[in-house]
Amino acid sequence: MTRQELTDYIFDAFSVEPDYPFSRDDVTCVFRHTDNRKWFGIMMKIPYRTLGMNRDGETDIVNIKCDPVLMGSLRGKPGFRPAYHMNKDKWITILLDGSAGREEITALVDMSFRMTETKLRKAGHHSEF
Repeated sequence: MTRQELTDYIFDAFSVEPDYPFSRDDVTCVFRHTDNRKWFGIMMKIPYRTLGMNRDGETDIVNIKCDPVLMGSLRGKPGFRPAYHMNKDKWITILLDGSAGREEITALVDMSFRMTETKLRKAGHHSEF
């Protein structure tokens, strides 16, 4: 899955456009909820060596929030790395160089979106104080 394919998927699935919050950086973008402004993804271009890989060149990546239960199994798969520049217990890096499958990427982006969305309080669960 490429950067553009993922950007298109996120727009189609969630009606979210990439946000470029860093001045002088027109590559790094975040995907955030429109209501609570929480990020559910950040896309960057970084050197493979920065990810601890013995490989020249750069790759597009996306960091997404992930269920900690899945972290260990994902990190052992091609295309997945410990989160770059994020909390490694709650975020994971996915390489957008074709090494991770499209279905797995979209399922994980969906999970990240759900994990970061505004939680509605259940009716009847309020304090009387």
